[in-house]
Amino acid sequence: MTERQIRLFGDPVLKTSSDPITDIDDRVRGLVDDLLDSVRLPGRAGVAASQIGVNLRAFSYNVDGEIGYILNPELVETRGEAELVDEGCLSVPGLWYPTPRYPFARVTGIDLDGNPVEVSGTGVLAQALQHETDHLNGMLYLDRLGKEHRRAAMKEVRESSWF
Repeated sequence: MTERQIRLFGDPVLKTSSDPITDIDDRVRGLVDDLLDSVRLPGRAGVAASQIGVNLRAFSYNVDGEIGYILNPELVETRGEAELVDEGCLSVPGLWYPTPRYPFARVTGIDLDGNPVEVSGTGVLAQALQHETDHLNGMLYLDRLGKEHRRAAMKEVRESSWF
């Protein structure tokens, strides 16, 4: 398919909880192709369907050369103490802020054949799983920032050329 344009902060789809995928049809197959094409670009650890304007529960990931997708993902486990890690987002270009994330995350869902799948990991993969699941729940990483960092981030957004 094709790499799709990323929706930016302020687009209502980014603050909308995504609908579960009930039928795996050609539209969903095309969505997965687009998500995989979109995440393959350099510097991308994940792309949620909402970031390309589709209100369905699906995301792709690209961490340490492992590229994949998951439909109807649910964050079912996190472990460890939340740590502040530098985080950015394709939908909020140019901003990086310390965001609380757990060092381990596990997500379950299904593949295009309806088979159960599980993706889990530590480090950047754990961060991506939490970040992309947040997107599907209508949440941006900015929503997780502490008060001072959020205030600074919002100021930076307002002053950006893309907003």
